[in-house]
Amino acid sequence: MKRHTRTIALAALLSAVTAASAAPVLMSEEWARSACTAWNGQSELTTGLQESGWAANDKKRGYKSLQVSRKDCASSQKVELRITSKDGKAQCISGGLSTAKLDLDVDYAMTAETPRWVEMGKGEYGPMRAMMFGRLSFDGPMGEAMGNMGPFESFLLLVGKVPGDTATCPK
Repeated sequence: MKRHTRTIALAALLSAVTAASAAPVLMSEEWARSACTAWNGQSELTTGLQESGWAANDKKRGYKSLQVSRKDCASSQKVELRITSKDGKAQCISGGLSTAKLDLDVDYAMTAETPRWVEMGKGEYGPMRAMMFGRLSFDGPMGEAMGNMGPFESFLLLVGKVPGDTATCPK
């Protein structure tokens, strides 16, 4: 009887550990917080977007927003990363649910079907091809984005670097 009890306890513990270490749902609030942290570890984003002047183009609000969503999860709230020029870098200062109306003169909104986010995150194709073939819907300052294609591609790859469960939609 003791062996059976220990087996059940071990199974329960293993289940709890597995659940605790499971990746957050892709483009959920928790995923956005992780993406914000990951952003700050990518010099292509922090340094590249600072040096190009991208981070400073915020209409003096103190931040730019990048809003992302999964097109096949239409009822899910959108998440955003807020980026600011801080300590000589384009740093992510928050990641979470989208709370403000975007100003598409300076902010970005990107939407794609989940399989397309996965493909872009793996580097199977970049932003130009994604937009040209309608795999990525994009709203925002197109000229600014075109001038920052390397960092833009790094952002799409970041989506693949931040673990995210694609089996369910964010709530």
